[in-house]
Amino acid sequence: MAVLQVAGVDLDVTERGTGRPLLFLHAGEGLAPERPWLDLLAKRFRVIAPALPGFGRSALPDWMNGVEDLAYLCLDLAKQLDLKDAVLAGSCFGGWVAAEMAVRDTRRFATLALVAPLGIKVNGPLERDIADMHGMPRADFMKLAWADPARGAIDYAAMPETEVAAIARGRETVALFGWKPYMHNPRLKRWLHRIDLPTMLLWGNQDRIVTPAYGEGWRGAIAGATLRTIADAGHYPLWEQPDAAVAALTDFAA
Repeated sequence: MAVLQVAGVDLDVTERGTGRPLLFLHAGEGLAPERPWLDLLAKRFRVIAPALPGFGRSALPDWMNGVEDLAYLCLDLAKQLDLKDAVLAGSCFGGWVAAEMAVRDTRRFATLALVAPLGIKVNGPLERDIADMHGMPRADFMKLAWADPARGAIDYAAMPETEVAAIARGRETVALFGWKPYMHNPRLKRWLHRIDLPTMLLWGNQDRIVTPAYGEGWRGAIAGATLRTIADAGHYPLWEQPDAAVAALTDFAA
């Protein structure tokens, strides 16, 4: 891990592996300590995984309060690292950021993989597309987010205080960027037609935070996009079924 200064912002960046670059933007849960999917991806790619501002050791400037700010910052990171023919991938909240990047500038990327992204409104104004993750008990969230909640269980009492504080900081950051309107940009769907990369949407078939039907809304808005589901997985297929999810992502990128 290294802290890089990008456009005046300190970013905590994890890099592993060699080969074709893959810029990975993490979910709202952050870059958890246990992430076997990253090691699997690093067998095939040079994985660059920044902690987004407000996560890990990354700074969160007081002027930064919109997902578009994160998108421009990550585009600057790709430029600073001189990425070429790269895979752009994002999960959940990071998928939203990746999509905001792709509607703006795709010159450094060859493919786009969005893993159960947040970020758009699919149904009517009175219909909920995205579960209210901040308005429910943690146990209820786990039942919606995981096919088997036991796979995502965390013993906070056994964690160092610094890690618990980092998790709390990350959750505050997600609320900052996605509180109102809730976890979406009302204008983003209108501009998804600008994405000119081969795009795969990857979904856990038991995701009840944003269901595969929500994924169909994404697929219909991005020309040529494909939607692939992972069995026995919820909102975090890379954590819950890392072998199957990484195989799907690798096959697509190839």
